[in-house]
Amino acid sequence: MKRDSLSSPLPDVAAGPHLGSPFPLEWVGMQGIALPLWLEEGGQAQQVHAWADVQVDLPDPHVKGIHMSRLYLLLDAFAAAQPLDAGALAAVLRRMVDSHADCGSTQARLALAFPLLLRQPALLTAGLSGWKSYPVRLQASVTPQGFALSLTVEVGYSSTCPCSAALSRQLLADAFAAQFGAGGIEGAAARAWLQEHASLATPHSQRSTATVTVPLTEQAELELFPLIDLVEAALATPLQTAVKRADEQAFARLNGANLMYVEDAARRVQAALAPRHPQARVTVRHMESLHPHDAVAQAGKLAGEY
Repeated sequence: MKRDSLSSPLPDVAAGPHLGSPFPLEWVGMQGIALPLWLEEGGQAQQVHAWADVQVDLPDPHVKGIHMSRLYLLLDAFAAAQPLDAGALAAVLRRMVDSHADCGSTQARLALAFPLLLRQPALLTAGLSGWKSYPVRLQASVTPQGFALSLTVEVGYSSTCPCSAALSRQLLADAFAAQFGAGGIEGAAARAWLQEHASLATPHSQRSTATVTVPLTEQAELELFPLIDLVEAALATPLQTAVKRADEQAFARLNGANLMYVEDAARRVQAALAPRHPQARVTVRHMESLHPHDAVAQAGKLAGEY
């Protein structure tokens, strides 16, 4: 009787002889795995669409390859089991190492990237709000030395150049003096002139980003919402969603009251984080409207960074 080919044993090439160069590999795994995750923040639960990178080490040069399907299935079970937190990350990484004991693996790492949606109210108009997206990245690893985790979040804000503001004020002052001279000025006339000419010169401002990375312990809460609130409060000019004219005017007032270079912005955020996250890294970027290049500044560095 002819044997049914569908019931024949499937070939396992990975179990065959290792014919390549016998070198250990620092990391082997997968990148860009689509993964639905649940977050619980501020009493709210939301599902996020994450992208995962996962790897283990392959220290034995005589082992041909790792078991990628084992990593994938562990990651899938991790996503379905419970809301995302530091303890769950540590646990799944240890399971990944254990799953590759036959490969001699002692390390595993996992990176998760996703947008966090947060509904933010308008500055003044009651009941007016809109959604803002905050890019988040978690990088976790387990090694013989222990568990490590860092959380990175990007926060958008507006920055107005102090030098440009001073130059604009000088032009306005000169124009005002040319119009009214040194004599007495009637208040209504001055007010009418300012309404017409106060924007004779305007300082340049631009959309900007503050990227904050903080190390966390296995027992720590992620606390993404409080971290975002802290950064936005320090900068004082958060990007807005839905606005009416009163909100736009309030936003202009905030920008005028918070003129800042990149150095100022980085120091503001660093100072706000220091009491709770003294080892934080802060990187700010002002996407210049005056120049074809960006201005950047960084404060702090994480353990192990140069």
